[in-house]
Amino acid sequence: MNSQLLSPLTVGTLVLPNRIVMAPMTRARAGTTHIPNALMAEYYSQRASAGLILTECTMVAADGCAFTGEGGIFDDATMHGWKQVVDAVHAAGGRIAMQIWHAGRAAHSALNHGTQPISSSNQAIRDGEIHTPIGKVPYEVPRALNTEELPGIVELFRQAAERAKAAGFDGVQIHGAHGYLIDQFLRDGVNDRSDAYGGSVENRARLLLEVTDAAISVFGAGLVSVRISPLVAFNDMADSNPKELVKYVAEQLSARNIAFLELRHEQHDLPDEIELAKIARQHFHGVLMLNGGFSQASGEEAIASGLADAISYGKPLLANPDLVARFAENAPLNAVDFNTLYGGGAHGYTDYPTLKS
Repeated sequence: MNSQLLSPLTVGTLVLPNRIVMAPMTRARAGTTHIPNALMAEYYSQRASAGLILTECTMVAADGCAFTGEGGIFDDATMHGWKQVVDAVHAAGGRIAMQIWHAGRAAHSALNHGTQPISSSNQAIRDGEIHTPIGKVPYEVPRALNTEELPGIVELFRQAAERAKAAGFDGVQIHGAHGYLIDQFLRDGVNDRSDAYGGSVENRARLLLEVTDAAISVFGAGLVSVRISPLVAFNDMADSNPKELVKYVAEQLSARNIAFLELRHEQHDLPDEIELAKIARQHFHGVLMLNGGFSQASGEEAIASGLADAISYGKPLLANPDLVARFAENAPLNAVDFNTLYGGGAHGYTDYPTLKS
């Protein structure tokens, strides 16, 4: 078979040997210091055959923790921790970009030394509970950021990009998805502001675009990417006009010539999600990456049809560090151990078998 997924791809200023990208996945192995460690270096380097690795969401602020154990990039210690991860991936022949992130209202004061979460508004997440040192508790009412504070948020992302560059990363991805801080500005189900960051889609996208410009000032456009998820309801999110949102964001990011846009679907083959992908394809003229329940066959089809240029795989790469080889050989895949997704040690993290083991 002439595999589309296994063909090389130029992404911004990077050349990928294949179009299989490791999706950003929180695994919570960094402990309460948020400093990446040797176990994480082993985990990521095991997956270096992917065309590109995207790291787990990484804290741009020390008081923005939403999962006990996610990695940070907010000081020299966290930067040096990530450097050992980058060095291990590069030594294995891979490429790795950092996903930079602020949790916003998805954080909790019990995880952040009493600091109240922040957001675009004072609307709390109504669905579900959050795991904290004091147990599972409801999400808190966040503090709505003042207009004057938003340049400081942009600066947090810029500094995170600077540290990512110093650690040797091959680029950064801005997390504008899944109901975290930037998405809390993007989608009007949460953003009820009346200032320059609320109301119209142009205003709601302002923070994302300012953060994107800040990252470009550090890495250059060819090493910056963005992830959005306009139909994903996770973290109690919704938008009244996701088509308009995708069109505007795609146009603006295309004009900036960023490396790629990743559209995170709830499930890639749902009719509404397919329509959004087509809108993104029409209005974003760079590399378009899709994510959301793809198999090998559906990934091949999406690329062959022209709908996508690359596919971002999550659980398949989590459980199959040699996914590229398995796809090449049409080999069976390991099943995911869902009991070991978050926290813990090597079990369910670095001990998944490969075809050669």
